[in-house]
Amino acid sequence: MNSEQQYIELYEQARQLIFDHAPGPMNAVRDQAFSDFKALGFPSKKVERYKYTDIQRLFAPDYGLNLNRLIIPADPYKAFSCEVPNLSTSLFFLVNDAFRGGQKKEESFVIGSMNELLAEDSPLMAQHSTLSSFYSRLASTHDDAVTALNTMLAQDGLLVYVPRGVRVERTVQVINMLKAPALTGDGLMVNRRVLIVLEEGAELKMLFCDHAADYPFLTTQVIEAYVGPRASLDLYCLEETHYKNVRVSNVYIDQQAGSHVNHNVITLHNGITRNKLDLTFSGEGAECQCYGCVIADKQQHVDNNTLITHRVPHCTSQELYKYVLDDQSTGAFAGRVLVEHGAQQTVSQMTNQNLTTSREARMYTQPMLEIYADDVKCAHGSTVGQLNAAALFYMRQRGISEHEARVLLQQAFINEVIEQMQLEPLRDRLRYLVGKRFRGQLNKCEGCRLCR
Repeated sequence: MNSEQQYIELYEQARQLIFDHAPGPMNAVRDQAFSDFKALGFPSKKVERYKYTDIQRLFAPDYGLNLNRLIIPADPYKAFSCEVPNLSTSLFFLVNDAFRGGQKKEESFVIGSMNELLAEDSPLMAQHSTLSSFYSRLASTHDDAVTALNTMLAQDGLLVYVPRGVRVERTVQVINMLKAPALTGDGLMVNRRVLIVLEEGAELKMLFCDHAADYPFLTTQVIEAYVGPRASLDLYCLEETHYKNVRVSNVYIDQQAGSHVNHNVITLHNGITRNKLDLTFSGEGAECQCYGCVIADKQQHVDNNTLITHRVPHCTSQELYKYVLDDQSTGAFAGRVLVEHGAQQTVSQMTNQNLTTSREARMYTQPMLEIYADDVKCAHGSTVGQLNAAALFYMRQRGISEHEARVLLQQAFINEVIEQMQLEPLRDRLRYLVGKRFRGQLNKCEGCRLCR
């Protein structure tokens, strides 16, 4: 049986059950996503954007799904008890794909379950009937099988809506907790959906933190972010899961005129991770900064794939991704900047720098520029190397042990990405966590009860 056949049969058999537990806007695009998934099938490694990760193998096991929407017994406030310094955020929780609430200090924006907020009789839909039209507008199911699979199976998710001119003062932190109802079978599949809508002049800072119990999970995640004219979105995605965890995340961002996006993806502990970012400039004068840092060892695998499309003139994009790989870990970065006809005065810089600290670690890097305009400033580059032997010798001559010297050099390498982050408390937290990670002390987030 092909990897996709079990999901085709599952949908055909459980279609009505899936529909019964989801709101109308999610169901409206579900059958089309199913048709697209059947036509596409899971991509092989011959497909350019998936050449470094074997998607067919990842989806082959017979994972269980919570289609009946059974309530997972978990108290997020007890399970998540992190002793890392407080980030002073508005804290919310998702258990698998279900919103479990949180603490909102102000009523200026909306955050909550799609199942509730997008229901026909919800107060939000009564006031903003067009809001549902944003769902699946950016995340096309025609050309990506993982997005199609997520769209046809997702039954709930997170909706964040910031009205025109509203500035959300406190950072919104969402803890994504993976927990299984029963520790049996091959594992649990979770299909999570996130929709972020910022109207004109709105401002929002969001931090997603992924944590997982010691159990095999397969997570598909689709995030759609619509950033209106002169709006600002800071989106941070921090993964601290488990070596048994498989995470396939697709992020779609659309920027209107004069908007600003700061997107950061940080992988500190994982099993197999595949992140895709599709960002499109739809209005002039927009800008984005995309940063990523990866620390991997053992047999961990991290693949970041980005596509930034400049459709209009006078937009600026900047990318910086850094990897530190040890043991038999594998890293991949494939970044593409597409400058379409007429997108004059484009400014773009893409950089990927990598350290392999063992002979068995492997890094694949593929920065790309595709330009159809003649008045642009675009550059790209990548490096793969090892720790500087002269620097190690210099530090050891001054009484620093070899292990500590290696840790300090690796921290300094990653620190360039951390310093670009706008949230000062997050920078402090990451410096702390990165130091513990390089010293082999971060097997799970400190204080977290999920893995006990």
